[in-house]
Amino acid sequence: MNNRALTTLGTTALMALAPSLANAHTGLGHVDGFAHGFAHPLGGLDHVLAMVMVGLLASQLGGRARWLVPASFVAVIVLGGALGLAGIAVPSVELGIGLSIVVLGGVVAFNLRAGVAAAMALVGFFAVFHGYAHGAEMPESASGLSYGLGFVLATATLHAAGLGLGLLLDGKGGARGALLVRSLGAVAAVAGVGVVAGLV
Repeated sequence: MNNRALTTLGTTALMALAPSLANAHTGLGHVDGFAHGFAHPLGGLDHVLAMVMVGLLASQLGGRARWLVPASFVAVIVLGGALGLAGIAVPSVELGIGLSIVVLGGVVAFNLRAGVAAAMALVGFFAVFHGYAHGAEMPESASGLSYGLGFVLATATLHAAGLGLGLLLDGKGGARGALLVRSLGAVAAVAGVGVVAGLV
């Protein structure tokens, strides 16, 4: 997939998700497994910010990282979701989610050039917490497989939005666009501090 296709996909996904940026970890009443699973990541600003940061990080790193970094998050979020569904305890889940925004936002803000493997490990670590939250909060009436497919697709969509946004800004704006990407990382990191402190 070329840069133009990635940019178009990411921009479209970002516009489609803009109305969903509200912080909530609650049920939605009568639910269907897939629809609820897809809505869950989109209904929490904490999840949205972290997953978009994964896409922005991938765009900054470039090359194989553009697909390997988001793919590692998606793969590990499935594991985290399975832990949540199984009721296996994972300590400090909300703290881990909050810190994921701080750390990933900070990495983007400082444009830290980690190796691809290190970036994959970093996002994979935080994916456990996000996946666990999705799995643990699945309604009893929902199908686990449909719900899981929903939150995995929403996660990939958010990554694509971040990646597309990063490519768009970096490709169109040169140094100014790269600075804007870093500024978005800084804003996310500050929001993450608010999440950790319970202010957001």
